[in-house]
Amino acid sequence: MLLSHRARLFELWRIAATYRIDTHLSLEEMPQLQPIARLIRLHPAAWGKKHQPNAIKYALEDMGTLFLKLGQLLSTRRDLVPPEIIEQLVQLQDKVKPFDADVAIAQIQHPKHGLGQPINTLFARFDVKPLAAASIAQVHTAALHDGREVVVKVVRPDIRATIVSDFELLRELAGWASARIEAARAVHIIDIVEDYRQVMLNELDLTLEADNTTQMRNNFLGSALMYVPEVYDAAKNVMVMERIQGVPISQVEVFDKLGYDRATLAEKGLTIFFTQVFRDNFFHADMHPGNVFVETPPVKDLYDDTAKLDHEPRYIGLDCAIMGTLSRDDQLVVARMLLAVMNNNFTAVVDIVSRAGWIPPNADKHALMRDMKRTVGPMLQKSINDIDFAGVLMQILDIARRHHMSIPPQLMLLLKTLVHVEGLGRDLYPELDIWSLAKPILSGWIKEQLDPVRNLQQLRQQLPELLLSTTDIPKLLDQGLQSLATQGSRQDSQLREIQQIRADMLNDRRRDWLALSGFAIFIAIATQVGWFAPVFYLLAIVVVVWRVLA
Repeated sequence: MLLSHRARLFELWRIAATYRIDTHLSLEEMPQLQPIARLIRLHPAAWGKKHQPNAIKYALEDMGTLFLKLGQLLSTRRDLVPPEIIEQLVQLQDKVKPFDADVAIAQIQHPKHGLGQPINTLFARFDVKPLAAASIAQVHTAALHDGREVVVKVVRPDIRATIVSDFELLRELAGWASARIEAARAVHIIDIVEDYRQVMLNELDLTLEADNTTQMRNNFLGSALMYVPEVYDAAKNVMVMERIQGVPISQVEVFDKLGYDRATLAEKGLTIFFTQVFRDNFFHADMHPGNVFVETPPVKDLYDDTAKLDHEPRYIGLDCAIMGTLSRDDQLVVARMLLAVMNNNFTAVVDIVSRAGWIPPNADKHALMRDMKRTVGPMLQKSINDIDFAGVLMQILDIARRHHMSIPPQLMLLLKTLVHVEGLGRDLYPELDIWSLAKPILSGWIKEQLDPVRNLQQLRQQLPELLLSTTDIPKLLDQGLQSLATQGSRQDSQLREIQQIRADMLNDRRRDWLALSGFAIFIAIATQVGWFAPVFYLLAIVVVVWRVLA
């Protein structure tokens, strides 16, 4: 129950009041926030305090990692969040309050969760001033003894307990919403919270991030689209990786200064996204601007007009802690749905959703088709600058609620990533035509998946395993027959139990009629016999007691 989290709720209330975040809320445009603003003002921590610059940023930092992540997601939603708040949220991408360098060094040298060696043994140089500080970890620059420049990522100390506690609170809220709001049930909100809880706990183990980074590096080796730095060493709380030269994708003025073609960069970004989702089935699911960089010449040459890369600028893959995957069936469903939408074929969209089992058999498919066409159809004629993905997503979820659709949690993670991608695209190149770029990628992938020659080759590769599995057929048949026999005897037992229950119900019904009839008769006689009435009233009571105890 929420009452079990009252200490944390009071803490969040105190933090909100301390920074007077109510003074940053647009109450005229969103009057539904008035009760929250009044509640914040009631707290003693708010008394005597006025509007504070950067209060939203500082409050989210004090509230903890989960709220920092929420702020990072909202930092890409310039169409939803006022500019003055966006300016604060953008700072959460890599300008979170750092922790002390001595603590970072202790984490690095820790024998169990760190690299287990003195800092001077590990590095020829270690810069105590952090290069960047984020919600989960902070980054220091250093140099190895062989001269290679590296970055050292160190997990924030003692954040696991807060994350676990906040997710318990979030799960309670999800359970409350799921019990009362059909749209929450449609998107499996409890499963989403549980999945995201595990994802964030995985972020605390940098060996998992190191594995993800290595896998994504292998996926894009030699690519002209993206470069993923090499990981040199990793432990649970520490990761050492190659240092790269680049700037966050939000710094569009740097791209203009260097003469980068923003349209080409935007197209590359979208191509990378679809490549990760469909070719690799391994996509970056935390694509806020602090995690998406673009190659540049060395920092000292950034504003030198003669500084050039010796190749076209690539994206740089960083912070691979949160990665998403889809089953092959879900991949095909998503690809076919997107392609059907691009072809303006909403009959096919509904058929694909139905075959995937996302809607109940008795759903009104014609009504669903009309709703999808009305909601999604207008997007096809617009540039990314004119598309409100978040708004359309909310409309789709409303359609899901009305038509009892069931959306897999991993697909919700993909939709979250799409919201990030849209926010990045808005800033980089608003006129990007995402549909004309995505259509040939999806068409080519689907043709490849359905290519009979490719499927035969896969079958040939799996043939030895299939042949070996045939040795289990006799055992499986025997188990199946035993299961059928057991099921038959169980059904006989259940049938006898049902018959007995039916007989008991008939006996109970007869007793009910006898008791009711006796009670009515004795009461009727009692009203007519004068002095003997108490006897018949007593008999009526005896009949009731007999029925209750029988």
